[in-house]
Amino acid sequence: MVKMKWIFCPVCGNKTRNQIREDTVLLNFPLYCPKCKQETLIETKKFQVTVIEVFDKKQENKAE
Repeated sequence: MVKMKWIFCPVCGNKTRNQIREDTVLLNFPLYCPKCKQETLIETKKFQVTVIEVFDKKQENKAE
């Protein structure tokens, strides 16, 4: 049986809409949280989630 876990938002700590399996590897994955409406760039390997950087669409629009 394959273990699965929910990915939790690194900003607010709530459960997102994504699940990962034990063998899932994500690189530069844009994780969106429906609760705090923030997008965070993450990496994951063996249930270990690492935050790369926090996206803020307001700051992104100012840079352009």
